[in-house]
Amino acid sequence: MECRRCASSLERPGDYCLACNTSNADAVLVEIEPTRALVVAALDGEVVSERVVKTAAHDEDPEREVALRNLVGRAADEVRRKRPDDVYVRGEREMVQRLRGELAASVSRVADDASYDKVFADADETLKVVDADPAEKIGGSHSTLIGGRDGRRAVRHVAGYGHVKKIIPGPIDASGRGSQDGFAAKVTRADGNGNLRLLLRDGSSVQENRVVTTARDRETGERVRQELNDTLADEFA
Repeated sequence: MECRRCASSLERPGDYCLACNTSNADAVLVEIEPTRALVVAALDGEVVSERVVKTAAHDEDPEREVALRNLVGRAADEVRRKRPDDVYVRGEREMVQRLRGELAASVSRVADDASYDKVFADADETLKVVDADPAEKIGGSHSTLIGGRDGRRAVRHVAGYGHVKKIIPGPIDASGRGSQDGFAAKVTRADGNGNLRLLLRDGSSVQENRVVTTARDRETGERVRQELNDTLADEFA
């Protein structure tokens, strides 16, 4: 494949051209599992390359951790070669989290059954990223958070997500109706505008915190919700 601007030969289709500093792929989708990763690059909604990275790691393999790190690293390298504006991912949750840790770019999860046309069509409507300190996103008339250190950590964790604009803590319901022991944090279903609720539960106390996102509708809000719940599950595992 040649660069679309200067016609220089590219080592791999969709690679960023270092000769003229031109991107030849504006979006990348990574489908990642413990034994393989498929990296698909697209330009203007059209697929320009597909590359598979594999590993022979198994659960009982003593070198499994090394193999997984290598797999994730190679998949991340494929993404970095393209320098895309948008990165999408789907697959096994642990592997998605590992990949996210390797990439500086914001990564958006997409549905497992979404076609390439659907995924890359969304690249033209990418959710805005709010680059602000998490503390600056937390505000409202209520300043108390339940759960002590865990509650503060959960709220700051959600506030640190790029597609979150603001978190507004709500009143605390300590009516004793709850039956769950310990602390839990979960993001609830998106409303019609794509905004969410962060539900904190600490023993019998419950607090609903409004989460304002950059999502434009319920569908994109649900994508943000799934991503936040995945990261919360890892944070409080």
